[in-house]
Amino acid sequence: MDPTTHQRIDDLVQQNDIVLFMKGNASFPMCGFSGRAIQILKACGVEPRAVTTVNVLEDDAVRQGIKDYSNWPTIPQLYVKGEFIGGSDIMMEMYESGELQPLVAGHA
Repeated sequence: MDPTTHQRIDDLVQQNDIVLFMKGNASFPMCGFSGRAIQILKACGVEPRAVTTVNVLEDDAVRQGIKDYSNWPTIPQLYVKGEFIGGSDIMMEMYESGELQPLVAGHA
């Protein structure tokens, strides 16, 4: 990954409380997993406007770069307060166990 892309991703992750790298955006997810990630955040009480979404379909460098950045092969990817949380399956497991809600609380 080129240093510029890495820096751009790092800035997004560090400067926003909740960042979701996804296919599409919160209003119009372009894949089922991305849509599921948004629904899980909504179920946690997070207002979609409070989520910084990055549409990886619009930028091939970011689409590949985020996989290198997190060492995680799939999209979507959720970051909360600079910490990598995981994809939609991990989000669902954390939601069901009650672990995700306190992480994203206060972002209504």
